Amino acid sequence: MSKNQPFKDLIEKAQIEDISRSVLSKPGKDIPAGIVVFLVALPLCLGIALASGAPLISGLISGMIGGLVIGILSKSHTSVSGPAASLSAVVLVAINSLQDFEIFLLALFLGGLIQIILGFLKSGMIADYMPTSIIKGLLAAIGLILIFSQLPYALGVEMDDSRILDYSQDFFSGVKEKIIVLAASFAPGALVLSVISLLVMVFWDRTPLKKIKLLPPSLFVVILGVLLNQLFKFFIPELYLSGVHLVSIPEINDISSFLTFPDFSAITNFQVWTYAFTIAIIGSIATLLNLEATDNLDPHKRRSPPNQELVAQGVGNTIAGLVGGIPITSVIVRSSVNIEAGAETKLSTIIHGFLLAISVLFLSSVINLIPLATLAAILLLVGYKLTSFTIISRMYHKGWSQFVPFAVTVMAILMTDVLIGVLIGSASSVFFLLRGNYYNPFYVEETNFNNKRKTIRLELSNEVSFLNKPAIKRTLWNLPKGTRVVIDASFSSYIEPDILEIFNDYKNTFAKENQIDITITGLRENYSPKNEVVVDKKEIIDKNELKTPGQILHYLEEGNKRYVDGNLVSRRFQNKELKDFIKVDPLAIVVNCIDMREPLNMLLNSGIGDLIPLKAAGSLLDPHLINSIEISCREQGARLILIMGHSNNKLIKNALKNLLDKPADPISPILQPALDAGVFVPENLHQFDINSLSDKISVWNMDYSQREIIRSNPYLKKKIGENKIGLGAAFFKRKNGKIDFYPLYQESFV
Repeated sequence: MSKNQPFKDLIEKAQIEDISRSVLSKPGKDIPAGIVVFLVALPLCLGIALASGAPLISGLISGMIGGLVIGILSKSHTSVSGPAASLSAVVLVAINSLQDFEIFLLALFLGGLIQIILGFLKSGMIADYMPTSIIKGLLAAIGLILIFSQLPYALGVEMDDSRILDYSQDFFSGVKEKIIVLAASFAPGALVLSVISLLVMVFWDRTPLKKIKLLPPSLFVVILGVLLNQLFKFFIPELYLSGVHLVSIPEINDISSFLTFPDFSAITNFQVWTYAFTIAIIGSIATLLNLEATDNLDPHKRRSPPNQELVAQGVGNTIAGLVGGIPITSVIVRSSVNIEAGAETKLSTIIHGFLLAISVLFLSSVINLIPLATLAAILLLVGYKLTSFTIISRMYHKGWSQFVPFAVTVMAILMTDVLIGVLIGSASSVFFLLRGNYYNPFYVEETNFNNKRKTIRLELSNEVSFLNKPAIKRTLWNLPKGTRVVIDASFSSYIEPDILEIFNDYKNTFAKENQIDITITGLRENYSPKNEVVVDKKEIIDKNELKTPGQILHYLEEGNKRYVDGNLVSRRFQNKELKDFIKVDPLAIVVNCIDMREPLNMLLNSGIGDLIPLKAAGSLLDPHLINSIEISCREQGARLILIMGHSNNKLIKNALKNLLDKPADPISPILQPALDAGVFVPENLHQFDINSLSDKISVWNMDYSQREIIRSNPYLKKKIGENKIGLGAAFFKRKNGKIDFYPLYQESFV
């Protein structure tokens, strides 16, 4: 059991309890939604059975099992299961090959058992790796297929192929013939009912009917369609729809005509097992894709456990194989209708399965009054919402890496079938993944201090795999001769052995032959092959070992040395996570001038949270800042006080120039302590080099601030005397980035 399993079990338990509460609290939405899904599922179950070459009743049997059995076992809130159009071509070939429907049922039974095993083996995790662009492409393609496949129903065209909602075949096959038939004849009554139904659903929210919570627009238009068609029969006969324009389900006279049982004598037939695995694999993939798509449509964005869904589908297919059904998967068309009708929990799915059973056994004569044009109008609106211009526009504005896989998935599904189309779309998504890894395996920083040779620093990403090989090789082998390159691996949690071999080959051959100085820092021993790149352990410092002020000062001094040499070690997350920074004591308080805006963490190569920076003009401390230093040491645990000056201090230089040009003006406060101490004489100011004098005053101010701390704060004086807190000084040279560190304050004052 994984260490996260108890947490996962807790989540699943909470989901079950949540579903139980929801089933009891949302019947007002789920019952009408279940009725609408039932009405849509009826013709689909029949059409898919017909497309599969199976008895029509087998489609209804699978629809009932999908609603009642899988609906109860599944933990999905809104997914609806039933006969799978994506498997209709497989079923058709299997039945023809096995030459017996009863033998095919055995393959379906075995396929269901295989799905159950896949669920227990946690194979459902594949759904978590499916890109959103592919899911959106699947939904958009299904939306387009819905629109074009339902147009014949909406227009009342009498065309056999149009009566099969089969999106497992080439979408473009027979389009020309269908257009010719469509233009030649249609039923006016179907067109009238379709238009009225669409108008009612589009403008539903503007009518008083929206206040009736138990009457969703989809259910209302079905009832309205039946009533209008009966009115046409008596008052406008030319608009009346009958025969192939109405739902048609067979009547069940006895149970023997309802059920068919598998032929277990064919258990040793190799083809049976071949089709069993084919049904299990394709059905599982289709289910996971549809489940992910359904969760994306769910307005509450709830997540369905995929492994539990595979088990539920496996049980459903096992039962379907035992009683005469056809393969079942989670189906996006009925699921999207379910969500659109306002379903909140799986109660609607169960109701739809129950109504399928009741309709087959008792209500076939009533159900057969429903015009197909009305159902087509519902699906046309669902299809439009799945493929709206808004969705396409959003995908386009997400960039080519999202839009291209989305568009490729849509076109591939339309030109082939759902599974092949998704695989083609996934391949295009993998291309962008590889392309992203090609350009983004590391962060590159270029430095050039003190007119020395160029230094290129490559900070590797968290994980560096073989996918990053092209980018790394392209960058390293294109560096000009004489370059200095630093590879920082301290932020990487994993590096592929292939990458380490590239570093080793580059360092030992190409770099030497082209006078390239390469340094590799932060490499871990547990993935570093023996006798290859050697890691300088001195560069990896455990901050838990920094106990004394002297050790902390040395830590900062070494950090600046690495900065100057271009060998920075990444310390962005050395203090664990950001939320843990407040739990870690800072190492030092650094007081520097407000003119110094260079980043201290980079200059000292320190980690986030290591330093407490304080700013003071000219690095001169006043009582308030000294009190702040005391609080930082007393309350936050800082063990070093570092007073830092810097060269070319513009504040001091400007104050000196103003004193030289306007001697009558008041003297700047940042010059007054040095002036009082006789560091310079205003009358002789013209004899000094301003740059040298400003640096001299900066250094003097550092010493002055140290003495002010000792003089004015008894707590700090005592702790410094006990060597529990260090007091140091440092001078930053802007020209080359080097910091000169002075010895810790040692005056005998206790």
